[in-house]
Amino acid sequence: MSERTYSFEFFPPRTPAGKEKLRATWRQLGLLKPKFFSVTFGAGGSTQAGTLETVLEIRREGLDAAPHISCMASTKAEIAAILDQYKANGIRHIVALRGDLPSGVAMAGELRYASELVAFIRERTGDWFNIEVGCYPEYHPQTRYAADEGKNFRRKVDAGANAAITQYFYNADAYFRFVDDCRSAGIRIPIVPGIMPIGNFAQLARFSDACGAEIPRWMRIKLEGFRDDSASIRAFGLDVVATLCEKLLAGGAPGLHFYTLNQSVLTTEIWQRLGLSARV
Repeated sequence: MSERTYSFEFFPPRTPAGKEKLRATWRQLGLLKPKFFSVTFGAGGSTQAGTLETVLEIRREGLDAAPHISCMASTKAEIAAILDQYKANGIRHIVALRGDLPSGVAMAGELRYASELVAFIRERTGDWFNIEVGCYPEYHPQTRYAADEGKNFRRKVDAGANAAITQYFYNADAYFRFVDDCRSAGIRIPIVPGIMPIGNFAQLARFSDACGAEIPRWMRIKLEGFRDDSASIRAFGLDVVATLCEKLLAGGAPGLHFYTLNQSVLTTEIWQRLGLSARV
C-alpha cells in the first residue's frame, strides 16, 4: 500500500477573533504533520478572499494547503479568474466541488456539476493542479437511484480527478461497499474517508440532515439521551469516531480527512488514540 494521506479541513473565518482562533488551530494541528490542510469555499464563492488568504498564510509557515473551488452561481470567466489567481500563487492542489447555491440566487451558473468543473479546470490548466473531488458513500441528498451515485462519481474521475474525499459517515460498511462498487467499475483513484468528530449533537444533527449523512439510530438515541451533558457527548463521540477510524484503516482506507470545524482538540485526541503520532 502507498503512503496514507491524512488531512484536515477548515473554513475561512469572517472575524479577527475567528482568524486568530483558526491560526492557533492550524498551528496546533500542523504539529501532527498532515499531508495537507484544505480550506472551504463559501456558497457562490462568498468566502473566496478568505479562502485564499488562509491558504497562503498556512503555506507561508511551510505547510501544504489546498483551497476549495466551487462552480455554483459562477460564470466560466469568474472560475477562470480564481484558477489564475491560485496558479499565480504557486498553488498546485485544489478541492473541486459543485458547491451550494447562495441563498436568494435562482441560477446555477454556467457549470452545473462538479464533473463539468473538473473538465473545465483540466481544459484551462492542463495537469497543473492535483484535483480532489467529493463523493458520497451514503448517497448525495439529491440522488434518486443508487446507480446514479456511481455514475456521477465516474464522470468526475473521467474528467480528470486525481483523488476523492468522501462526505462524513458513521457506518464503515457504507464506505467499504462504496469503494468495492467503485473498484468493480474500474475506478482506481484513492477514496479517502471524511471524518467528522462529535462535539455538539444539535450541530451534528443539523449538518447531517442537510448533507444526507446518516446518524445511525443507536447513536442518535444515545446522543439525545445525554441532553445538555456536553462532556458525555464528547466522550461518547470520541469512542465512536476513534473506533470508526480504526476499522477504516484496518480495512485498507488510504488515509483520513478530518472535518475539524476549526477546532483542534477532538481531532488531536482521535489522532492520538489511533497512535498516528508515531507514524509521521
